[in-house]
Amino acid sequence: MFAFKKFVIHQDHCAMKVGTDGVLLGSWANGGKRILDIGTGTGLIALMMAQRYTDATIDAVEIDHDAALQAYENVSNTEFANRIKIVETAIQHYSTQDKYNAIVSNPPFFIDSLLNPNAQRSTARHACTLKYCELFATVKALLDTDGEFSAIIPTECLQAFIAEAYKAGLAMSRQCAVRTTPRKQPKRHLVAFHHADHKCEREMEEVCLQDIDGSRSEWYAQLTADFYIK
Repeated sequence: MFAFKKFVIHQDHCAMKVGTDGVLLGSWANGGKRILDIGTGTGLIALMMAQRYTDATIDAVEIDHDAALQAYENVSNTEFANRIKIVETAIQHYSTQDKYNAIVSNPPFFIDSLLNPNAQRSTARHACTLKYCELFATVKALLDTDGEFSAIIPTECLQAFIAEAYKAGLAMSRQCAVRTTPRKQPKRHLVAFHHADHKCEREMEEVCLQDIDGSRSEWYAQLTADFYIK
């Protein structure tokens, strides 16, 4: 398990464990009154958004049965349980009449790489069960007029991800390139999109997770201060 300040994540039945990507996205993404978490896994990002946005209700969708059960258990043991709903389904089959102010996803990202022999882990990491075009079609349909979709994506997948967003009629509004250490190139990117007809200035920044001595950078420490115990 992984203990945060206000909740504990059990992860023995989930392929994707608590990691830096999820913590980054849950700390960085903008929220709203209604939030959708696509591919919630352990429920980590849904819980982080519930903690940050105290008036929000969150729908957390998960295709994997075991992960959905674990997310439900993790959420049930918190003060946020009455504001988070776990829905076990493929996002392509999810339907609602409501629109969301914010949608977040730490999506399956690998397109052409060799599939993991572990079927559960392959579902979580590879885009074979949720193609980028399917993800963005869903986001386009469910995102409110002035809503924001936020995701985290590896550098090698970034251009294909952005291209599919534009095809779906979504435009990037924020981009944060994340270096692990000052000497390394950005490994991952936090990205946010709006409907293309929603005019806004594009914000871009580059940050680092660690200082040269291996300690958390000031940026990362401040971003995650409400979650990490140490």
